[in-house]
Amino acid sequence: QVELVESGGGSVQAGGSLRLSCVASGFAQSRMMGWFRQAPGKERAGVAAIYTGGDDAHYADSVKGRFTISRGNAKNTIYLQMNSLKPEDSAMYYCAASARTYVTRFWYNQADYNTWGQGTQVTVSS
Repeated sequence: QVELVESGGGSVQAGGSLRLSCVASGFAQSRMMGWFRQAPGKERAGVAAIYTGGDDAHYADSVKGRFTISRGNAKNTIYLQMNSLKPEDSAMYYCAASARTYVTRFWYNQADYNTWGQGTQVTVSS
């Protein structure tokens, strides 16, 4: 059974940084993994995705140049380095894993992800 555990959320002031981690258990094959976020009253949306067997990464326009998704050497860990945080980045952040063994151009399609973590809260104050 695949399980995802996120960590690293917290509260920061605007302009600050946070690093989220997601550790997956229950699989060893490289696959597409991603970060999504959901703010109160809004739909969950894709933030970034990466193929854990390489460096192919994609980002939402709203975070390009500020966020960086990366993978660990063990292929079951991904990170999200968030810099220059803005109040509008405040949300619950979820890690997700897909059965796909590559990153698709529609990486933000939540139906492609079959395993989700519990989420970690990020709050950015102005």
